[in-house]
Amino acid sequence: MADNFEPLIVTFCCNWCSYAGADNAGVGRRQMPPNFRIIRTMCSARIDPEFVLRALSKGADGVMVLGCHPADCHYIGGNYRARRRIALLRLVLEQYGFDPRRLKLEWVSASEGEKFQTTVVNFVDVIKALGPTPIKSEKAIAQSTNAVAYAAAKEE
Repeated sequence: MADNFEPLIVTFCCNWCSYAGADNAGVGRRQMPPNFRIIRTMCSARIDPEFVLRALSKGADGVMVLGCHPADCHYIGGNYRARRRIALLRLVLEQYGFDPRRLKLEWVSASEGEKFQTTVVNFVDVIKALGPTPIKSEKAIAQSTNAVAYAAAKEE
């Protein structure tokens, strides 16, 4: 594996807590790797499993879902629903040959900028240890398909 591998992490953050925690980490000038992208959602329960699967199929090396602490959800029980969905999604990912460690669920409140930073840093380290995603990018698949088609046409 190349030492210069830098993973791409898609991070879904709940608007009320973890997105504000990310803002707190930024305002506090906490050092974080630049290879994660935040998608702001109203609640962690709004994250459809298809969003996670699509992120992974499009080349993300890992996905984090960050929400409010269980008793602090602004939508009463949204984070409990998110926890159930993520648990089931990990089983699905494992059945398809993905390491379930590529998907992380964590609770981060608005005042926990330091926790946001450590969560991101630790997850990036885990993904670096796992290596690049097992899914080839669409471009690589298209190139290999074109190469196979070219070779087949050449043999005729």
